[in-house]
Amino acid sequence: MATKAHCAYCFETLAAHFENCQPLSLAQVEELWEAYHATNSKATTEGEEAEDAEMPDAVARPAAISRLLNRDASNSSSSSLSGGSSSDVSGASTPATSRSSLFSRERDDEFPLFVTWNTVSKSGHKSLRGCIGTFEAQELEYGLRSYALTSALEDTRFHPIPASLLPSLAAHVTLLTNFSTPTKDPLDWTLGKHGIRISFTHTHRRYGATYLPDVAKEQGWTKEETLISLMRKAGWNGSSSQWQKTWRDGKGELIRYEGKQIGLHYAEYREWREWVEEQGIQAKALK
Repeated sequence: MATKAHCAYCFETLAAHFENCQPLSLAQVEELWEAYHATNSKATTEGEEAEDAEMPDAVARPAAISRLLNRDASNSSSSSLSGGSSSDVSGASTPATSRSSLFSRERDDEFPLFVTWNTVSKSGHKSLRGCIGTFEAQELEYGLRSYALTSALEDTRFHPIPASLLPSLAAHVTLLTNFSTPTKDPLDWTLGKHGIRISFTHTHRRYGATYLPDVAKEQGWTKEETLISLMRKAGWNGSSSQWQKTWRDGKGELIRYEGKQIGLHYAEYREWREWVEEQGIQAKALK
């Protein structure tokens, strides 16, 4: 399952891109994220137990931080890069991928995944700003790094996210699991639990698209409304009353999958990043 540390790594990657510096590696982010919350939890507990006691000038650094301070940055695989293809854009048609890639992962640290960026207004209103992923299992650090940048900068539905928009962003990561075998039944899935990926033929052209598990629930759609919307997302522009006939005549297929979306707002990332810098871990400029 995705974690907030994964989301923090997406922010780390995008911020480093804007600042032209080398981001921390995923392993560093995960260790520092855990250390940060462990330190804050300890400080809170000590404060509650001795509210009137004077706090020490410095909290002892966890062993993880000491290791990271001495780690040779050249051994890190954290260089910034982008990846993906237009066929992976969640807002566009998604041609069928090799089915073998949908049902298994070669290693426990490889996942199909999606990275979603939203802007969040002061009132809390969330607006999509980019979402791209892949159904091909990716080594986690590479996949998060690649799609954090691709979804931010190359989603053709939006202009590239500028640095000025960072403070209003929220990053969301979904790791995809439990893919089903293809079914002809377009309603063979559960609202709020399954993401769905469809493919069908219309006017001698094959269409395909996907919705992540949270989409239908967030929109308040029924299964039928979700299918119609997803077929339109794929490029079909027929009458909504004809969707079942189009599905049947077009030999429609549906694959369901699961994945819990985890999100993180920029403010929480920034608080963690400032703590990281206080530990003496600084970003390094790219040459």
